[in-house]
Formats: sequence, C-alpha cells, structure tokens
Amino acid sequence: MRHFRIAEINPKPIDPIMKFNTILLFIAALIIAVPSAFASDGDRPLRVIAFGAHPDDADIKVGGTAAMLADMGHKVKFVSITNGNAGHHEEGGGMLASRRRAEAEEAARRLGIDSYKVLENHDGELEPTLDIRKDVIREIRNWKADVVLGHRPNDYHPDHRYSGVLVMDAAYMVIVPNIASDTPPLEHNPVFLYLEDRFTQPNPFRPDIVVGISDEYMERKMDALDAHVSQFYEWLPWTAGMLDEVPEDPDERREWLETVRARPNVEGEILERLEYWYGEGAGNRFEFAEAFEIAEYGRQPDEEDILRLFPMLER
Repeated sequence: MRHFRIAEINPKPIDPIMKFNTILLFIAALIIAVPSAFASDGDRPLRVIAFGAHPDDADIKVGGTAAMLADMGHKVKFVSITNGNAGHHEEGGGMLASRRRAEAEEAARRLGIDSYKVLENHDGELEPTLDIRKDVIREIRNWKADVVLGHRPNDYHPDHRYSGVLVMDAAYMVIVPNIASDTPPLEHNPVFLYLEDRFTQPNPFRPDIVVGISDEYMERKMDALDAHVSQFYEWLPWTAGMLDEVPEDPDERREWLETVRARPNVEGEILERLEYWYGEGAGNRFEFAEAFEIAEYGRQPDEEDILRLFPMLER
C-alpha cells in the first residue's frame, strides 16, 4: 500500500459558493435533525426557564405548571427582565424594586421552584437592545434550558412586547459560540414557547399545549400570587379602580384574590386542546388550565417530545 505525503496530493479545486451552500445545508440539518439533550437522557431532570417582563408575570402565566414540574423533580427558574420599579401608585425606584424582588423570592418558595431572578432593567422603559439580548442568552445558557417560555411580541404593555422580542431573538443565538462568548453555548437549541394572552392582532394565541391545573395546584399558584402584595393588593386594584375593595386582613384578602383572579378558563379552544392531551371528559376534571404556543423559532418538538417535556400530560 502506497502512503501519500501531503505534498503529493493535488485535490480538485472546490467551488467556494458550492462549499458555502453545503456548509449551510449541513448546519440546517443539524439544527432540525439532531435530538435535543432532553431526548437523549430521559433520566435527568428537565430544565425549564420562564421569562416575564415583571416580577409576577411568569407566576400568572405558568405558575401551576411550574409547581407541578418542580414536584416531579424537574428544575424550574423564573426570570423577570425588568425590576418592577415603576409598578405602583405610591412607591417607586430602588425601594419598590427591592420589595418586588423579595416578593418574587417568596413566590418561588411557595411554588417550590429553584430560582426567581430579577434583572436590573427599569420597569416601563424596556427596549430590545443587544446588551439585554445577551443577558437573556446567558440566562438560557447558564440554566442549560430544555424549554424556554416568554411573552408573545403582541401585547398591551411595551415591556411585555419587548420581553417577547428579546426571548425570541435569543432563539438560535444560544447555540452560536461567538455571540455572548463569555458563556458556553448550548449544544442543542431548546424548545421556545409563548405564554398565553388574549390579544388577536396581528394573530391570536394558538393553544398548542394545554396543561390541566388541578384545584391543588391552583391553590399553589394563588399562594404565589398572594406573595406579590404590592401588585395584587395595591397596584393592580388601584389601576382597576377597586383598591377600596381589598380587605386589610391577610386571610380575607387571600380569599378576595381568588374571587378576582381564579376564574375558570377551560372553554373553547382551550377545552378542545385539553381534551386532546388528556382525553375526552377532561373538561369535567379541570376548571383551570395553562396554555402554551410553540414558537416557530427554536427546536420544533413532535408529540413524543411534548409528552417528555410536559410529563403531566396523559395522552
């Protein structure tokens, strides 16, 4: 057998455009075809991170599901992209930000999740800048997330809209080594999901995944909301013109919170998708549900993936 020296090899020149296109196709195939980390190791805990614009947003949208995942042994982190320092009619600035951070930490304790981080961006002034995008990328990478949840970019509040933009701008970039290069990139793109909202322009929310929330976990969720005293007993009632209706006694106001927040929502499309994931008659089992839309960015899960990511589903 003849052994060639490198100098003896005279390969045929490669067309640069063809080479570039081949590399792009190879990368695209990897992104689509390579199974994610959660699919390759069914024994390790799932790692889920939910971003809200303010301390309390994630609790409202995914609190029940988060508590269930935590009880199953999975790892859950909430992140507020702003510090909430403008969300009050009498307080503000650093004092309010400190108060809201403490409320978020107490809410995390009540839900049983691992962490609730509040970033130092001003409430009401959020913009989708490159620096904040990199912070979001770092949070996702450091958590080694399998699932990332965030607002849709169409919402009444600009902080909500721009939080949605920031999270979805992080999709794909979390695997790019030269972006936020001080944090190691993920090996696989996570599944990115939108949190439910009621807005219809330019397109309505689509409930791809619906998790039934039992009375037990609805109580846990309400306990978490109850921890956000500055919001649910002060600021939000003030904006709604009903501050005088809030009881002073902590037990009485907790009951009052249920009357204004714990409203059954299992109907219409939510009911249809709930029965898809839990079977016919699921609407008789659950009054409450949390719904999520699969974003076009990030990894596209099939039904087997969804059942692995949401092990409480019964399909």
